[in-house]
Amino acid sequence: MATSTTKALTGEEPPAPPGATGGGKTARRRGAWLHRLDVKGAPYAFVAPFFVVFAAFSFYPLVYTSWISLHDVELATLDVMEWVAFDNYVELWGDSRFWNALQNTITIGVISTVPQLMMALGLAHLLNYRMRASLFFRVASLVPYATSVAAAALVFTMIFERDFGMINWALGSVGIDPVHWESDKWPAQVAISTIVIWRWTGYNALLYLAAMQAIPAERYEAASIDGASRWKQFTHVTVPGIRSTIVFTIVLSTIGATQLFGEPLIFGQGPNGVTGGADNQYQTLGLLLYEEGWKNYQMGRSATVAWAMFMLLVLAFVAQRLIKRLRSRTS
Repeated sequence: MATSTTKALTGEEPPAPPGATGGGKTARRRGAWLHRLDVKGAPYAFVAPFFVVFAAFSFYPLVYTSWISLHDVELATLDVMEWVAFDNYVELWGDSRFWNALQNTITIGVISTVPQLMMALGLAHLLNYRMRASLFFRVASLVPYATSVAAAALVFTMIFERDFGMINWALGSVGIDPVHWESDKWPAQVAISTIVIWRWTGYNALLYLAAMQAIPAERYEAASIDGASRWKQFTHVTVPGIRSTIVFTIVLSTIGATQLFGEPLIFGQGPNGVTGGADNQYQTLGLLLYEEGWKNYQMGRSATVAWAMFMLLVLAFVAQRLIKRLRSRTS
């Protein structure tokens, strides 16, 4: 009543209560702040679960493994740690088994990776053609990848068996003496590499196929007009067009070769699987890690081997980056 009387006498609006004039601005500022938080903070909220899982299952084990590698720890008494600093690394550097495992890891990696990627590239090129039942062949190429390591290794172990294996039977039918696939170094590494090649060729072929189908058809048309043969189109159009995918598969294969474990373990059929044969002829770094930790119960030395494997991957990545940078400078 007093407000209406004042307005009637003076013709002006009564003064607003204290704090009422800034209420609208405060609400707008709060709304703008919430909007900025929603726009800028939403992406971090979406990726936060990944980083939580990564921290729990990757980063923490990595840091804890590094800490254990600096101690003398046994599997039976994990709560009792004796600080030894870098003694485990010094002992590992002077251990002939480590260098033997490193050499076996590299040789098996090369023997399995190079043919695997070349076969995958050829298979992807064939699958890229228009043909009947192409979907069936693409799905069938993934069957080895979907097969468990244990099943694949057991089947190939029987195939490469010395006395009753299919491979030695085929060799004997043409007059070749049986090969000791498990006890001899190079035959054993070839047999293990065969398991890896069989399992991963189809997977890499589908990666190459997806990259090939992303290449514009105009490039092939231009090459055909210029008189390029199918082989030249493959080497000058297809391969350069999927170069990044090839590098990606090389990186994946390098990581897989460094961590190779299941195939040689099952191929050894028993105690020899852990040691990589009676003479460690196919023991990889993964098997050496397992032997130190779960056979010798030396978790500190096992963690040291794990960190050596990690550093090898880091060195391989750095070398790849340096080679790429040198090539870019020369070109």
